[in-house]
Amino acid sequence: MTGPTSDAEVPAFWRGLGLPGLADIHVHFLPPRMLRRVWAHLDEGGPLVGATWPIIYKWSDEERVEHLLALGVRAYTALAYAHKPGMAADLNAWTLDFAAHTPGCLPSATFYPEPGVDRYTRAAIDAGTRVFKAHLQVGDFNPAHELLDPIWGLLAEAGIPVVVHAGSGPVPNVHTGPEVFGAVLRRHPGLTAIVAHLGAPEYVGFLDLAEKYDRVCVDTTMAFTRFFESMAPFPRVHLPRLADLGMAGKVLLGSDFPNLPYPYAEQLAALATLDLGDEWLRKVCWHNAATLLNLSAPPAPSTTPPSSI
Repeated sequence: MTGPTSDAEVPAFWRGLGLPGLADIHVHFLPPRMLRRVWAHLDEGGPLVGATWPIIYKWSDEERVEHLLALGVRAYTALAYAHKPGMAADLNAWTLDFAAHTPGCLPSATFYPEPGVDRYTRAAIDAGTRVFKAHLQVGDFNPAHELLDPIWGLLAEAGIPVVVHAGSGPVPNVHTGPEVFGAVLRRHPGLTAIVAHLGAPEYVGFLDLAEKYDRVCVDTTMAFTRFFESMAPFPRVHLPRLADLGMAGKVLLGSDFPNLPYPYAEQLAALATLDLGDEWLRKVCWHNAATLLNLSAPPAPSTTPPSSI
């Protein structure tokens, strides 16, 4: 399958694969004030970014939701992440309310090692959260913190996936890397963890974890795009492993929308150029997430064409 060259061509891409649409496990929607600060930080290329990162989708929430629908993204997250104490509960209230009023958006939540984390995480689960997010690089916290041990256990028992930015990209800290997160998995081997960005730049170590643990997956967020390859190239010798993991249900489409310095279509085009087969693309772009998250049939496609970005 040939990848799309613009957002306007994305619907033809998934229709050509015989899919009902796309499922994107790594999409961000945030409270407006926080989103503006994230965008400003990315624009400037701060110390946690490592490169200038100009955002092209600086639109309203309504415009971005409409664009996802026009692209054919039928299921997506609203990932937020706390980087200091006192944030997570309020973020969860916002993202869960956003999902409740946004068809196609999966109820999403986050947590941070702080007093009360058990209480508000249980409240988020009771409110219907289907995906959690933990950002070890921005949050700069130890995933094996004693306050988080019961949280990982709770999520493992509930079977709720958590998207974890555990790789050291773009700038490492002492809490990133496969060895650090591997300590969590040794204690909670049944945890459903989705390692963001294929674990870049420690791709090999995180592929090892995905092969070792039954419920560890990876997402494709930014991987193989020209922008990301310039910073953290994927070692092509390990593509057969990625192919096998995808066919086994362990590779899921992620994009990082709207925090992108290039069109959404480039993520799909980058995956298509790997030449891992149409069935691999079908699984990565829809079926793997549909199985993991028990997605129901998507709504009828929007008749509004996507922007030609």
